[in-house]
Amino acid sequence: MNFNSTVKGSALEGFYPAGWDFEKIDACIDAPENITVRQPHWNEGFNLVQCDALGEFETYMGHEIAMQIKLAKERGEKVAFILPVGPMGMYKWVVYFLKEWKISCEHVYTFNMDEWADSEGNTLAPDNSGAFQYAMEQALFNPLGELTVPKDQRNFATKENLPTYPSKIAALKAEGAKLVLVYGIGRMCHIAFWEPTFAADYADASEWEKAPYRIAAMLHPLTVEQNALTSFKSRTTLVPCRANTIGPGLFLQADYAIGGADGTLGRGMQWQGMSLWMTLRYGKNPWVTSSYIPTLPGRLFFLKDLAGPLEAECN
Repeated sequence: MNFNSTVKGSALEGFYPAGWDFEKIDACIDAPENITVRQPHWNEGFNLVQCDALGEFETYMGHEIAMQIKLAKERGEKVAFILPVGPMGMYKWVVYFLKEWKISCEHVYTFNMDEWADSEGNTLAPDNSGAFQYAMEQALFNPLGELTVPKDQRNFATKENLPTYPSKIAALKAEGAKLVLVYGIGRMCHIAFWEPTFAADYADASEWEKAPYRIAAMLHPLTVEQNALTSFKSRTTLVPCRANTIGPGLFLQADYAIGGADGTLGRGMQWQGMSLWMTLRYGKNPWVTSSYIPTLPGRLFFLKDLAGPLEAECN
């Protein structure tokens, strides 16, 4: 007796994305030691990095981001980053390494991938503690001090600015800048707030892959609950139900991708293991946004516990 054998006629029937094949999802999950086994659809430059503890994860991921900034500086090139708010712990290490190396971010351009919004795309005030702009300023831009990214080179996903992302990124790439995607993986396998349910709005995968952004995108209920648990101290009443977000038309342009999966809760509990396995094994499919991630070169850092075993353990 399990989900598949009991879902018909239940309150969960029709709740999940229409394109999710739950038998295929279950088949994605393997023994923990097999999580790094390469799959046929993976980019040859895509690699997994297992981390035993959160401190290790944050340091490694922060070093990877800082190194991309350093390498671009050494090449005399501009570099553009699509940045998330979640995970966040790596940013303190980006600051640490750049300060140790005395690397200025004058050549860095940043594009925050999403922001909470209302039904018209209006976003939280920048000084609101729940706003992604506020989080980025506190975690990265302000601590860098004189080495920080110039203010006019920072982009946030407001309804006025998000539509300028495609042209700005195109102009930077035309100048030789590399685009680096930094990302987390949602419980619903979203990248940014690009929910798998959006696949229903496109004629085919090709059309979906070109979609650059959405204003006031409707979030899946489990995305709202994920954020209630991880960012709002369980207080669902504080979480907006919509967001402005980049889409695959932007994040699939990445020349290099740096990902992080740190979704453990303690006492053996976690929320991200199934999403990680789906990302790696489902195969490229618009109904599972993160399934495209292994087709990009880069590194995905993950906490060892997320590999499993994903078996019942009552807490």
